[in-house]
Amino acid sequence: MGELELATTRGKLVVHTWADAEPHFIVLLSHGYGEHARRYDHVAAALVGAGAVVYAPDHHGHGLSDGERALAEDLEGAVDDLHTVAEQAQADYPGPPTVLIGHSMGGLIATRYAQRYGDELALLVLSGPAIGANPDILALAQMDPIPDVPIDPDALSRDPAVGAAYAADPLVYHGPFRRETLESFGLSIQAVAEGGTFGGLPTLWIHGEDDPIVPLVHTRPAMEAVRGPHFHEKTYPGARHEIFNEINQDEVIADVLAFIDAHL
Repeated sequence: MGELELATTRGKLVVHTWADAEPHFIVLLSHGYGEHARRYDHVAAALVGAGAVVYAPDHHGHGLSDGERALAEDLEGAVDDLHTVAEQAQADYPGPPTVLIGHSMGGLIATRYAQRYGDELALLVLSGPAIGANPDILALAQMDPIPDVPIDPDALSRDPAVGAAYAADPLVYHGPFRRETLESFGLSIQAVAEGGTFGGLPTLWIHGEDDPIVPLVHTRPAMEAVRGPHFHEKTYPGARHEIFNEINQDEVIADVLAFIDAHL
């Protein structure tokens, strides 16, 4: 794997890369709130094994990139950053089609990306995307002070080792939500609702049925509003929020690879 730095209007963006010698497709990987791209090493390895080159930025304010920690006050700016990454990937590897995979907040970013730049994508994969209005999260923005309720590591996976590694990871943000971040989530959810459908872009939506952070019940109505005619979904019984880190992660990754193989 490698690492490159891109200059953006908000400072340095660190992008992690994994490459096949002669890639058949490009993958943009968009991670979730408070975490960083290296938590998806195993996903990137599987994608490279299937013929991909993977570009995964640490979003602004996350991981090794510049910005105040976990301050995600401009998710449209994160879409802009991701498009800069896509342009770099396409300059490095002219020709192969581009697949966008987004998880949680990264799925919200990926959804807005598809609404804005969908004609530049071949496929879209959304994992537990935070595109629906979760009243429990959005209500925090109305409180003063905002209570210190960081993400519960046990909500991520049935594998306790995943939660333990998350809790011990120094590049993961473990503090409370910022008001600006919560307000930005609300604005982006509204932008998704007003942003139109995915049109003909083949899309796979995957979600844990027991996801307590992005509950399925809030995501489904938002997804129904944006989905296009080439839409596939799969939910995983018992799975929590991070399905790429769940005890059935091999099944989830295999489903994504099968979707890519079938549609490219």
